Amino acid sequence: MSRGWFQQAERGSPLALRIILWVALNLGRRASRTLLYPITAYFLLFAPKSRRHSRNYLRRVLGREPRLGDLARHLHCFAAVILDRVFLLAGKDACLDIHVHNRETFLEHVDSGRGAILLGAHLGSFEALRALAVGKYDFPVKVLMYNDHNQSITQVLEALNPEVAASVIPLGRTETLIQARECLDRGELIATLGDRVAESDKMVACNFLGDTALFPQGPLLLAAVLKVPVILCFGLYRGGNRYDIVFEPFAETIEAPRGQRDAALAHWVQRYADRLEARVREAPYNWFNFYDFWDDASK
Repeated sequence: MSRGWFQQAERGSPLALRIILWVALNLGRRASRTLLYPITAYFLLFAPKSRRHSRNYLRRVLGREPRLGDLARHLHCFAAVILDRVFLLAGKDACLDIHVHNRETFLEHVDSGRGAILLGAHLGSFEALRALAVGKYDFPVKVLMYNDHNQSITQVLEALNPEVAASVIPLGRTETLIQARECLDRGELIATLGDRVAESDKMVACNFLGDTALFPQGPLLLAAVLKVPVILCFGLYRGGNRYDIVFEPFAETIEAPRGQRDAALAHWVQRYADRLEARVREAPYNWFNFYDFWDDASK
């Protein structure tokens, strides 16, 4: 179901993650990538829910019944992106070939000094944008996220880069909106993901990959209330060491008058779902929502 990810327990132990971390940081990317094959095999054999949800998604995006190789490729892609988070957070991304598309348009907005919302998805590596923003290009970025989910893994990874960890504004707290408003008023960027519904989110039913799925209203409601532009951003993993970070202008303003707010936001959320679908079809093994994404909307 669409909120299923929030109750889903994290898999793997902090000890196993620390072993992978040690291999990555001491032996390098080539050696650590050999671990991706047993990790992929583990999930294929011992994670039936993830395997089932992967099959359900791939059936929709590929337009055919997925084969075992498709499931393995999906899980391998996910594991590869998680591994590369280590190198991005540790500032060892020289081993990665990262291309930024529509960079000029994005930097023009940064130079304007006006705040904006960067809206992404669980597609490829959002970490690539986050780490590059803080580490290389000094974009003034804060990230809205539920940092209580997968807490042990998050803590291990973010210990690699306390500066990146400090850029998080936790969602679901009373001070969240105040902190976001203060950042945007200073001309900073707020990055968040728009393809998962949490317990407190108001939902919008959208057409996505040929069926109805629930998306959160929150990110675009935030843009409407704070009157800031929205820029879409996706970090697509292309295999090997290649990533494409893509920026898309989405909306200069989100108009949502009080009496028509839900209808207006539903229009914008569907537009987001349409753009996400286009990117998902472009990179089908990059979408990492391993839960019943369409289930709630069918009830």
